Amino acid sequence: MWFLRHLISILLLPFMVVVIIPRWLLRATTMSDARWPQGLIAFAGHAAGVLIFLAGFALFAWCVSLFVRVGKGTLAPWDPTQRLVAVGPYQHVRNPMITGVVTMLIGESVFRGSRVLAIWAATFIALNYIFFLIFEEPDLERRFGEDYRRYKAAVPRWIPRRTPWNV
Repeated sequence: MWFLRHLISILLLPFMVVVIIPRWLLRATTMSDARWPQGLIAFAGHAAGVLIFLAGFALFAWCVSLFVRVGKGTLAPWDPTQRLVAVGPYQHVRNPMITGVVTMLIGESVFRGSRVLAIWAATFIALNYIFFLIFEEPDLERRFGEDYRRYKAAVPRWIPRRTPWNV
């Protein structure tokens, strides 16, 4: 049952953001969106895009595994973690999962040489910023109380700390 819960949350959220929406955007803007020219520049763009995407995927996968093992929940707001996750990348920044997803989007944009995907990545950042301010952070404060307030005061929302915060 836990596997199905996680699979549904991943398919409905990051898969839509990283696969379905970019594919739709690319199909809708094929003629007007920029692409890499042929040759060495295209190869370098593709290689850089793959490396950036894989780094984002690794961070995202690490965060999901922490939600499973430590948080005892999923990444979905309708099936949240039961425990505050403040280990691993969460010791440096409060939203590393979003950082991973954005990094994957940037990797796609670089791989394709696509301005439209870069705009989608920026839009995704803005939407998450608003979501975290209005919904996520108040909900975490309500669910985890003083533990979350202490964590929030010590760990930045988006720009990572140099040294890890210790619980």
